[in-house]
Amino acid sequence: MTAKNSKNVLGTDLRPCSTDPMTGFFRDGCCETGPNDRGRHIVCAVMTDAFLSFSKAQGNDLSTPRPEYRFLGLKAGDQWCLCLERWREAYKAGHAPKVVLEATHEIALERVPLETLQKFAIGA
Repeated sequence: MTAKNSKNVLGTDLRPCSTDPMTGFFRDGCCETGPNDRGRHIVCAVMTDAFLSFSKAQGNDLSTPRPEYRFLGLKAGDQWCLCLERWREAYKAGHAPKVVLEATHEIALERVPLETLQKFAIGA
């Protein structure tokens, strides 16, 4: 299964990020984007307690369940399509989570060099 012919930061087909929890702007498991995705949810990141605390402190609580949005809340180890700018903000603050390069949309390269993403790649 791949996304809609989109490419990842490695130049190959964009792979799914997570279906448990179901992620992506379109809630299809992929870090795909489109004109209505103002936040650019394109970085497939592996949640950590440090990142979740950082994000909450920045006003984006990803760990608290929000049943009205069918959102169960995230925990360390979950993979999630993060907004590109939130990942960059966490990176600059020293709290960036690891990323899954094969599931991170190539548009991320417009704002983050591949070398930086590779330093945070799973297994790096």
